[in-house]
Amino acid sequence: MEQALKRLLDAEARAEAIIEAANQERERLVNEALQAARQAEAQFEARREEIRAPFLREAEARAEQAIAELTRKAEERARSLREQAAKHEDAAIAAALALLLDARL
Repeated sequence: MEQALKRLLDAEARAEAIIEAANQERERLVNEALQAARQAEAQFEARREEIRAPFLREAEARAEQAIAELTRKAEERARSLREQAAKHEDAAIAAALALLLDARL
């Protein structure tokens, strides 16, 4: 009986040692995973501007195109208004003179 009890205590001690080793291995793996995650995050943060740069360049190019298009349309509209004003200038002067002359009578 004493021999069986001794074997059980030895088995229990070995089991506890295995459990402790497994806990330490788990802790080591968790710490390694956390370190790897922190390192990946630091690398991402270091490269964030590099990653964003192409998107920003594309957005700026689109904005410049939109500005150029709006500027072209505004200039075209201003030119059209100047042409219309020039076409109707003589008629407007004649109408204004007629109105002034009729008002005097």
